[in-house]
Amino acid sequence: MSTEAQGGSKTASKVAPAKGKLGVMVVGLGAVATTMIAGVEAVRRGLAKPIGSLTQMGTIRLGKRTDNKSPLIKDFVPLADINDVVFTGWDIFEDNVYESAAHAKVLDKETIEQLKPYLEAIKPLPAVFDQYYVKRLHGTHVKKGKNKMDLANQVREDIRNFRKTVDRVVMIWCGSTEIFLEPTAVHATVEAFETGLENDDIGIAPSQIYAYAALTEGVPFANGAPNLTVDVPAMIELSKANKAPICGKDFKTGQTFMKTVLAPAFKARLLGVSGWYSTNILGNRDGEVLDDPESFKTKEESKLGSLEYIFQPELYPDLYKNIFHKVRINYYPPRGDNKEGWDNIDIFGWLGYPMQIKVDFLCRDSILAAPIALDLVMFLDLAQRTPELRNIGIQEWLSFYLKSPQTREGLYPEHDLFIQLMKLKNTLRHIQGAELITHLGLEYYD
Repeated sequence: MSTEAQGGSKTASKVAPAKGKLGVMVVGLGAVATTMIAGVEAVRRGLAKPIGSLTQMGTIRLGKRTDNKSPLIKDFVPLADINDVVFTGWDIFEDNVYESAAHAKVLDKETIEQLKPYLEAIKPLPAVFDQYYVKRLHGTHVKKGKNKMDLANQVREDIRNFRKTVDRVVMIWCGSTEIFLEPTAVHATVEAFETGLENDDIGIAPSQIYAYAALTEGVPFANGAPNLTVDVPAMIELSKANKAPICGKDFKTGQTFMKTVLAPAFKARLLGVSGWYSTNILGNRDGEVLDDPESFKTKEESKLGSLEYIFQPELYPDLYKNIFHKVRINYYPPRGDNKEGWDNIDIFGWLGYPMQIKVDFLCRDSILAAPIALDLVMFLDLAQRTPELRNIGIQEWLSFYLKSPQTREGLYPEHDLFIQLMKLKNTLRHIQGAELITHLGLEYYD
């Protein structure tokens, strides 16, 4: 066995094939969701390439570098074919996906018009919504029920109806950021959570109702927002019991993506950081929602966490103990979905001499998020068909895509983008019985 590709299992874990249609149920048919759905159809028609998608364009090295064996990931593991993906979803507004995409103004009119018949046919189901949890939105296309359990059962019925038309189902939250919530007794067990649903417990937000419905029906769930959703004991319990993998939270798109690239570089070279100031301007619905302090608090917690875990100040007090880290998000309607993330980073090097780095990332939030959402549903579907993965609940190997990666209790999350990618690819190698790659590489010099 090579020292560069070692420690792998000898046999694959017999991943079930991806037969038939994969149904994707999207919560929130706004900018991110419509960009993903329209993009998938554009790729299927040969109008564009799935740029940014690891499942569609990424490769995976197998064996030694000299073996020159790097197949596409989608050819190495049995992912669903992009042509077999079927979309549906819920939204608090009645707009079909064509109308919602036109309103979001992420994609150009020519692209949307070419896809109009397909997009128009996807109409949202009425959504679970409570303005208490998202202050700046006023939902008009919403479910009504006697309590939160009734609403959860309505979502379960939606899942069952959709399941009749496809072979497998995955759910992903692409909705808005809810107000900041912390776990309480209602989240401790499935029994306590179900009692809370019956009693309209204020600690149960709409995202948790969707997650409960999905996991109870054995449907994998990905949380693309920073909400408290599947990262509570009750949901983890449901996930394991019903073999419905979960992951979260918050799509890692613009500014945090750059942080998880730059911060590991500073740490690798043992360069100190005294301050990191981040500000954002954006004008889409996400920006409007985050203009509310309670929703911003949820996002702020998600965006602030990565640096502390990457820098490990308790191990490197001289370099990172006293970082001043500030994050700001400003709603600026003229910018639309074209967000600007600006960072000022104060670093110091040899003998403590100060230096600065400025980063101005003029990104398109939904363009970055759409391939992440696609990859997450593809990989969660794979996880559910993999005996070794479907029983463990949390899919930490998908941390690569998320700002606040969910981990087992007592285990700190890994935020370094490159370590995350290695974890992801080694997981794929492992389930297929290939040797893991450690990059030691001494055998080349024997």
